[in-house]
Amino acid sequence: MVPSDQRLEDLLAELRPSVLGALVRRHGQFDGCEDAVQEALVAAAAQWPAEGVPDNPRAWLLTVAGRRLTDHWRSDHARRTREVTVAGMAPADASVAPAVDEDERVSADDDTLMLLFLCCHPALTPSSQVALTLRAVGGLTTEEIAQAFLVPQASMTRRISRAKQQIKDAGMTFRMPPEEERAERTRAVLHVLYLIFNEGYAATAGPDLLRPDLTGEAIRLTRQAHRLLPENGEVEGLLALMLLTEARRAARTLADGALVPIAEQDRSRWDAELAEEGLALVVEALARPGVGPYRLQAAIAAVHVDTPDGGETDWPQILALYDLLEQVAPSSVVRLNRAVALGMVKGPREGLRLLEPLEQDRWMAGSHRLSAVRAYLLERDGDLDGALEAYRTAAGQAASGPERRFLAEQVERLAADSAG
Repeated sequence: MVPSDQRLEDLLAELRPSVLGALVRRHGQFDGCEDAVQEALVAAAAQWPAEGVPDNPRAWLLTVAGRRLTDHWRSDHARRTREVTVAGMAPADASVAPAVDEDERVSADDDTLMLLFLCCHPALTPSSQVALTLRAVGGLTTEEIAQAFLVPQASMTRRISRAKQQIKDAGMTFRMPPEEERAERTRAVLHVLYLIFNEGYAATAGPDLLRPDLTGEAIRLTRQAHRLLPENGEVEGLLALMLLTEARRAARTLADGALVPIAEQDRSRWDAELAEEGLALVVEALARPGVGPYRLQAAIAAVHVDTPDGGETDWPQILALYDLLEQVAPSSVVRLNRAVALGMVKGPREGLRLLEPLEQDRWMAGSHRLSAVRAYLLERDGDLDGALEAYRTAAGQAASGPERRFLAEQVERLAADSAG
């Protein structure tokens, strides 16, 4: 069967991590295997539209990539042989490749999961985990990743190279981690996917609020993780959270890029299909044993999405979920969001009281989000002068163009109200 361009692109994107994982598992050379897989993908993109997709496309890619890898080794070995011959020395070793692991019982899913675990190894920094996951598992080019995170391509190249070198230097095994380590490694994978999605949901800097390329890639990778770990409630919860958030994307900004708060969004522009899928996943995730931060965040997102058009948001339920989330996974961001919910349920002064400890929090110091929440609660409490000053502070702190513009608009609005 001859695939359409989009179907072929989707198929190759789906196969890429399992093929790379299998090759790395067999040969243990990250860089060389990555280059060989890329060459195999290019060959498939050229041949399959004309010849049709093979009966076993993964085996086809593995065969071609394996041959390319062997060709590279032979070429490199021949070069080294010529060099030592010129130097009048006998070659030290005539082998051209390490022994091949013949265990074909390892599934494509296991190879994909192994690669995810490897890219998100706790020995790597979070920024390196994100970059390596997008490069090795997602298949994004270094240039694309650099553009996504607004850093020079040379800097991103060095970051990815350092991550690969750390893997090599640390002697990290190209195998599935033992069972007792998998829960921790899964948490690392979910954290990386969460970071990728968050950067796409609300870019930390730059002219655009949204990066659909990053949110789309995060959802695609999380769908893969859900397929690989179907019984894991936190994977299910993270996917639900992403889908429920992504469902609102079209309504989050106006045509000129201006930010629209959730209470003012046109719900007819929400993606009903994504919202329905996300809500169903929340129900499934919460029915599983235990509780975790992604399930709770998904439940909070579900309350917002499930509010009838024009109806009142169930803030008491949201506050109860944030209370539980702060027990399960306390953080400055959770406390900040809980302050909003508390202010909506028990009054703005209660929310402001909850913000006081965050003033000394090193993670929140200088954060435009802390200043913006304070401004919002002060305005609800009737302190317009205090709210105006807080909005001015937030606008000066924001690095994202749309967020800075939104906050500046609040300053203008309040200043006009005060003058009137």
